Amino acid sequence: MAKQSLIEAFNVKPRKLDTKAVKDYDIFPDKDLLDKLRSKIIQDLIDNNIPEDKMLEQYINDEIDEVLVGYDLGYLERNHIFNLIQNEVNGYGPITDLLEDDTITEIMVNGINEVYVEIDGKIVKDESVSFINDNHIVRTIQRIVQPLGRTIDAANPMVDARLRDGSRLNAIIPPLSLRGPVLTIRKFAKELDGIDELLLKGSLTNDMARFLEACVQAKVNIIISGGTGTGKTTLLNILSGFIGNDERIITIEDAAELRLKQNHVISLETRLVNYEGEGEVTIRDLVRNSLRMRPDRIIVGEVRGKEAFDMMQAMNTGHEGSITTLHANSPMDALNRLETMILMNEMEIPVSAVRGYIENAIELVIQIDRMSDGRRKVTSISEVVGLKDGVLQLNEIFGFVQKGIAEDNSVIGDFTMTKKVPKICEKLQRKGITGIKEMFK
Repeated sequence: MAKQSLIEAFNVKPRKLDTKAVKDYDIFPDKDLLDKLRSKIIQDLIDNNIPEDKMLEQYINDEIDEVLVGYDLGYLERNHIFNLIQNEVNGYGPITDLLEDDTITEIMVNGINEVYVEIDGKIVKDESVSFINDNHIVRTIQRIVQPLGRTIDAANPMVDARLRDGSRLNAIIPPLSLRGPVLTIRKFAKELDGIDELLLKGSLTNDMARFLEACVQAKVNIIISGGTGTGKTTLLNILSGFIGNDERIITIEDAAELRLKQNHVISLETRLVNYEGEGEVTIRDLVRNSLRMRPDRIIVGEVRGKEAFDMMQAMNTGHEGSITTLHANSPMDALNRLETMILMNEMEIPVSAVRGYIENAIELVIQIDRMSDGRRKVTSISEVVGLKDGVLQLNEIFGFVQKGIAEDNSVIGDFTMTKKVPKICEKLQRKGITGIKEMFK
């Protein structure tokens, strides 16, 4: 059957393009026509209906030319339309450019005309990006996840996957999502921040950076605590960089985001259940297995369940210098959440014993928060100093006190430092690390 042209398919009557007040991202004002053009070419190309005697680029150009007969388009307008179609074919549709933009850290698609991005910690709506309909969003999701061996449809309406560049994708569609398909992509920075970058951004002070480096080198057991999107994994990556090159490091993650540069690194990643409901490998499975792999350090991307008990066991049985993250709003909240996770194991362990277990395992809790102006700050570095009346006690070594909001909505505040020499300095000295105790005099 002869291929139907777009003009025949839509019965388009050519008219002159009104180029008055054309915006950069709305360069083709006839949105209905453009959506039909995209939709037709998408369907032809994804369904493999490309004429054998034409190169892909030539085919797209010919189809655009047929529809745009009679339109007075300049090079920029013509090129913009071509790029939109090209993104549907060789990229990921409307979000292709967003995925390639290194300034964007998160992409959130809530609907066909509701695309939000996070830039410099702030979430803004991107008016330049839109989808044709809900099916277009689903088709884009499928295009992203199919090369990863995943799928999304009515039978499997939810997917969580790691892209090849390390970015994390989550998508959910009806009937689970009542408002239509929702897509979220947390992009993984190609070049992760170093401690110097955090210093430049004002996320912490020089003294805090020196102290954290010393604690990692002294094999202090550390928890990094914070909310969603506060930069816990970034900080974990940075702290892991202080580990010696002669140590055997085992990293355990749901999605491999850590990029350690040491020579002796073993990276383990969980596995979801297959279509038969089998084959799942959890964080807990990997933590238990790592203990048999002769690790010098165990780094867990995030603890969120029963694996917390196994992590505490590792810390209590000679695996010093372990580091992990968890979701919590304060250092004390982090310890309380850890306690709850351990009790989830349904073992006959008294709460008092669990708290003693945590006291012996965790030495330092680092709290990182995203402020109202979008900037991330290390708001507390606290040491676990013991139990009092059955309650875990923390001593804050460094902190951040917010004092107000400036006219440009930036947060005003000061970093604080205890005047009392922290208990943890004793361990630093035993490990041969000097110069830290003097910071507090």
